[in-house]
Amino acid sequence: MKHIPVLLTEVLQTLGDIKNRTVVDCTFGAGGYTRAFLECGANVIAFDRDTNVVEDANKIKQEYGDRFQFINSAFSDIKNLNPADFDDVVFDLGISSMQIDNGERGFSFRFDAPLDMRMDTRNKQNAQNLIESLSENDLADILYEYGDIKSSHKMAHILKEHKPTTTFELRDLIKNQKDIAPVFQALRIAVNDEMGQIKSALESVHNMLSSNGRCICVTFHSLEDRIVKNTFHKWTQTDGDPRLPTVKNAEYVSLKTFTPSEKELEQNPRSRSAHMRGVQKV
Repeated sequence: MKHIPVLLTEVLQTLGDIKNRTVVDCTFGAGGYTRAFLECGANVIAFDRDTNVVEDANKIKQEYGDRFQFINSAFSDIKNLNPADFDDVVFDLGISSMQIDNGERGFSFRFDAPLDMRMDTRNKQNAQNLIESLSENDLADILYEYGDIKSSHKMAHILKEHKPTTTFELRDLIKNQKDIAPVFQALRIAVNDEMGQIKSALESVHNMLSSNGRCICVTFHSLEDRIVKNTFHKWTQTDGDPRLPTVKNAEYVSLKTFTPSEKELEQNPRSRSAHMRGVQKV
């Protein structure tokens, strides 16, 4: 399936005029957001830990030269940037269409492949290793927290007992068909520490974003959206709670949570669960 940037119109409208500004695209993927930002006259610093996207990044680099910088690492490494070097930050969270559609990566139960699920193949731990190394209780916790699997302990016991090594083996062990996608999701999130990465990156952005700089997040499931929603809520509060900032750090760009239009849903059904939130530093 051709990659289609989700909620791109809404992201660009929320960013406003970005000509001559520097935007950090924290999830380069197929480069859809990056290319759109560059076409609007922005400079772009893009992150992606997937080594498979380097070729696409190099093509954009050849086209736009010094206006584009690509960093092949996790977006939590935004903490290593100089805050003076960028203005706005955009996250398009979750797994990319390219990763799902590449059967060899082990993300999808539609293809028979090694049970991998690593976004960064340089990391040692894949989904098979995770199942084998965790205790049954810890595996159950992951299945419940990241997949909302009600029978998580039973499922964990089955996985520990059979030790699947391929996506089809894992799929066939899951008796309840409605649990297949959630189990795959839970393992993928754990393998890639997706929730930890989001929390770490947003914490860095909060400390680094310049005055009037905007942070926009597109999420695809409730776990991601809850972190973003709660984080933005803290940034915009002034109630004196010592656990929160002592001054108001940000304002919502819009009180509305953006979701795909009917037209976008027709063109890209995978966008159906997307939500976009944005704040501006004050």
